[in-house]
Amino acid sequence: MTSEHSDFLFFNHQDEPLNEVVPTEFWDILIVDDDPEIHSVTKLALSGVEFWGKGLRFHHAYSAVEGIEVLSKAPNVSVLLLDVVMESDDAGLKMVKEVRETLKNHNVRIILRTGQPGYAPEEQVIREYDINDYKTKTELTRSKLVTSLITAIRSYEQVCQLEAQSKALNNILCASKAILGFTDIKAFTMAVIKQLSVILDCEATGVVCGTLDDSNRISVLGGSTQFSAFFSQGIEQLDNGRIILQVQNCFEYEEHQHTKHDTTLLLKSKSRQAAIYLEYVSQPSNAQLQFAEIFLTNVSVGLDNVRLFNNLRDAAFKDVLTGLSNRTYFTEQIEKYHRLTNNDHVFVLIDVAHFSDINNGLGQEVGNNLLVAIVERLKQEYPAAKLLSRIGADVFGFLIEQQGFDQTELYDNLNLPFAAAEHILPVTFKIGICEQKDFQAIGIETLKLAYIALNQAKKGKYNTAVCYTPDMEEQMAWRLGIIRQLRQDFEHNKLEVWYQPQFTLNDLALIGCEALLRWPSGQGNYISPAIFIPFAEDAGLIVGIGQWVLEQACMQQKRLEATGVEICIAVNVSVPQFKVKGFAQQVKNTLLKYDVKPKNIELEVTESVVMDEMNAVIETLQELKEFGIQVAIDDFGTGFSSLSYLQKLPIDRLKIDRTFIKDLPQKDSGAIAALVVALGAQLGLKTIAEGVETQGQADLLRELGCDEVQGFMYAKPMPEAQLIQYFESKS
Repeated sequence: MTSEHSDFLFFNHQDEPLNEVVPTEFWDILIVDDDPEIHSVTKLALSGVEFWGKGLRFHHAYSAVEGIEVLSKAPNVSVLLLDVVMESDDAGLKMVKEVRETLKNHNVRIILRTGQPGYAPEEQVIREYDINDYKTKTELTRSKLVTSLITAIRSYEQVCQLEAQSKALNNILCASKAILGFTDIKAFTMAVIKQLSVILDCEATGVVCGTLDDSNRISVLGGSTQFSAFFSQGIEQLDNGRIILQVQNCFEYEEHQHTKHDTTLLLKSKSRQAAIYLEYVSQPSNAQLQFAEIFLTNVSVGLDNVRLFNNLRDAAFKDVLTGLSNRTYFTEQIEKYHRLTNNDHVFVLIDVAHFSDINNGLGQEVGNNLLVAIVERLKQEYPAAKLLSRIGADVFGFLIEQQGFDQTELYDNLNLPFAAAEHILPVTFKIGICEQKDFQAIGIETLKLAYIALNQAKKGKYNTAVCYTPDMEEQMAWRLGIIRQLRQDFEHNKLEVWYQPQFTLNDLALIGCEALLRWPSGQGNYISPAIFIPFAEDAGLIVGIGQWVLEQACMQQKRLEATGVEICIAVNVSVPQFKVKGFAQQVKNTLLKYDVKPKNIELEVTESVVMDEMNAVIETLQELKEFGIQVAIDDFGTGFSSLSYLQKLPIDRLKIDRTFIKDLPQKDSGAIAALVVALGAQLGLKTIAEGVETQGQADLLRELGCDEVQGFMYAKPMPEAQLIQYFESKS
C-alpha cells in the first residue's frame, strides 16, 4: 500500500468491528476504483456494519465502464463509492453523468472519493454533479466512512420511498382513469380487479360481490374471468368457501379483511354493499394496502355511476309495471335477428282486446293486475321465449322458435280466465305474427310489419292469429295513400255533399233528404263511401269531416229556405264525433250560427254509436232532442245489440237498412222489415226504408205499414245545385 493508501482508513482500537452476525437482508454497495487494494480495505473497514437490520453486500468494478455495466445489471445498488481518477482524470465524474442521464438512475447515492482533489475541486463538483458526498481518501477513517455510508443509505431509502409513493399515486391515477366510463357492471368489475392487482403487485385474480338494488341478496357482480360462470348468481353458488367466508366477514364486521393469502376490501355506501376479494401469492405491504384503500374511493364512485346508469337505462328500456323490456329496447334487440336466409324464429304480437273497457269499468288497478297476470302466464307457458316485452299499453310481444310454436296452443293458453285482484276475468286477444324471413334490418320496421298483421287480426270477428305477408304491406300502403289523399282533398275543399230526397210512402210527398258525403276522384268518378269512411274514422279525420258535412247541410237548408222550401235534412254522425267533449253543444252552436231551425235537422246515428257508451250517448241525444233536433237510428237491425235500449233512447225514427230491402219481394218475405215496422209502430216511431229501387219493394213496404222511403226508384243522390232545381221542378 502506498502512502496515500496508508493514510486511508486509519484504524484505532475503538474502530475495530464487533463479532460478525450474518444478516438475512442487505444494502447493496458498489465500489468502483482502479486499485484492488482499495476494494479490500473498504470491504474490511465496513465488515460487520448493519443499518435498519440489514447488512452490507459489496459489488466491485475497476473502471468507470465496468461500473456502468455492473450498475445496469444491479439497479438496486443503494450506495456507489466512486473514485474520480481512473482510466482518465475525470472518469468518475463522467460515470456520474452516465448514471444519472443514461441509466436514469436517480436513486443510488454517490460518494466520490479521490486521492487527487486537484483534478476535481470539491466546490465545483458539488455544484455541477448529482452526488451525495465528496471526500478525499485521506479524510475517510472507518468511522467517517460508516457515517457517510449510513447517511447515504438513509437518503437512498427516503428517495426510494418517495419514488414508490409517486409511482403508487400514479398507479392510482391511472387506475382511476381506467375504470371511468364503464356502464356495464361486468366490464367495470373486471377493470377494478386488474387495476387493484397493479397497485398491490399481484395476480389479477379476484371477484366483486354485493348488492346493486334494494334487495339484501349478495350476488357475484363480476371480477376476473375465472369467476365469469358465477356472474349475477348468489354468492352461495361460488365453489370457494374461503371467498364466501371472507366476504361475509367483511360485511358483518364492516371492515377490510386481510390474510397472508388474500384481502377483502369493503366498499362503503349508504345505497348498497360491495366487497372486493383479491388473491395473492406474496402479501402486499401496508403501504400498498393503504394505496389500495385510496383507490377504493374512486371504485365506490364508479360503482354508484354504474348503478345510476343502469337505473337510467331501466327507465329508458324497461317497463316499470311488468318489469319487461319496453318497445324501445325491443326494437333495438330485434335487429340482431335480421337474417335474410334464416326463418327459425317468429315474432308474436299480442293485443288485449277491449282492455280499455276493463280499465274504465273496473279501475286502473285491476287493469294493471290483469297485465301483470298476462305476463306471468306468458312466462309460464313460454319459458324459452326471447325478448318478451311490453310493446304498448295493452300489447305484448316475444320471439320464439318456429319449431316450438303453435297458434292454436297459444290461444288455448290465453283463453283461460285471469285472476286480477278479486276478479276472475275472461280475456280475448288479437294476435299478429311476423316470420323471421320478413324481419327488417331496422327494428321499428319489423315491428311495423307485425302491427300490420295485428291490425288485420283485429278486423276479424274470430280469434285467429294473422301472419304477415308482403301483400298486406301493399294494402297498407294503398290504405295510407287513400288517407293521405283524403286529408289533402278535405283541406282543399274537394269533398262534396250530395242529397237524396225522402218521401212519404202513401202519397210520395217530399219531406226531406239525407246528406251524403261524396269524394270525387277525377274525370267524373267517385270513391265509394264504403271504402273511405272507415279509413277516415281510423285516421281521425271523420270528426272534422262530420262537422263540415253538418255545416254544409245547414247552408243548404238556408238556400232551400230562400226558395220557399222547408224540409228536414238528415246528417250521419259517427262514433268518434260522439266522443268529442261537448258534442251536443257544438251541434247547437252550429245551428245557431247558420240560423237553422232545429226541427229541420235530423241526426242519424248507428247502433254502434249507441252501444259504444250508452249512458253518455243517451244524455247527449236527450240534450239534442230537447233543443228540437230530430234523431234517427240508421242501419237498424244490422248490429248485435239488444232491442231493450230502444225504449231508453230519445229518438224519432227507425231506418230500415237496405240489406233488408234489396231482396224484396222475390227472395225475401220481408219478415225483418215487417218486424222493424211493427216495432216502430209499438214505440210510436216513424219508419223509413232506404235503398228502394223497385215497385215491388215499395208495394210490400206499403202493405207492411212503412211510413217513408228513399231510393233510386224515387230520386238518386244529387249535388246541391241540382237539388234546388229538383225541388223547383216539383213545386
